[in-house]
Amino acid sequence: MRRIWHRRGDDDPARAGKVAAAAAETTDTIPSEPDLTAAAFFDVDNTMMRGASIYYFARGLAARKLFTLRDLALFAVGQAAFRLRGAENAEHISTAKEAALAFVAGQKVEDLVRLCEEIYDEVMADRIWAGTRALALQHLDAGQQVWLVTATPVEVARVIAHRLGLTGALGTVAETEDGVYTGRLVGNLLHGPNKAEAVRALALREGLDLSRCSAYSDSHNDMPMLTVVGYPHAVNPDTELRAHAKAENWPVHDFRTGRKVTMIALPAAAGAGALAGGVAAGMALRKHYRA
Repeated sequence: MRRIWHRRGDDDPARAGKVAAAAAETTDTIPSEPDLTAAAFFDVDNTMMRGASIYYFARGLAARKLFTLRDLALFAVGQAAFRLRGAENAEHISTAKEAALAFVAGQKVEDLVRLCEEIYDEVMADRIWAGTRALALQHLDAGQQVWLVTATPVEVARVIAHRLGLTGALGTVAETEDGVYTGRLVGNLLHGPNKAEAVRALALREGLDLSRCSAYSDSHNDMPMLTVVGYPHAVNPDTELRAHAKAENWPVHDFRTGRKVTMIALPAAAGAGALAGGVAAGMALRKHYRA
């Protein structure tokens, strides 16, 4: 089936949120006694997973000789500087968007799904914060839905959600036609205010009461998402978010210090996913495929 999305108002957070919510698919996780009006929303990078998921994806590419060790080192330096600055500006976001689009254009969805699943199992699974996953499982045990909310392409986010046994994922939506990526986005990157709009749109679709919902993030950039729910939480917070959480008496969960970090390696399971491109990773793999 041919699917074509028209691109109008791509910079509108409400549109980006609605697109993400429309693309959201649930896994087979169904609570035995569901709490139908409450849910929990978790950021991914440095919240559910230690570090940036795209960096670990790049490591997987390097292991397959699709990405050089020099490229990996340069990418790691860029990621470290990005995290230390504690800021995500328009230039960073625009660069990430352009690289991701250049990376997936012309690629078959099924091929990228398979590659993403392999790399998740090999190098991402044991970077999951056990403490954050435990928080997610508490919500599942209470009968609530648990969703990942991330700028990562939705296919990647679905892999992570499925492996963790969560309800589903909200992520950036790439346009496809006949099972092939066009190199365009539907809406925009699911970042900042767009995350909040996606949560609102999903709540409307699922009949959730946001005043009863929870949200978890490490970054002050996710303040729009954190403040749209009744129960915000800071996880491994940056300086600005920690200060705000303290001032507002929000719960703070920090799994980084005071003891050796315990992480979990999850068994392989069936799932669906695709990959997100960073600047170096995207261009390296695209060059490989063209060759």
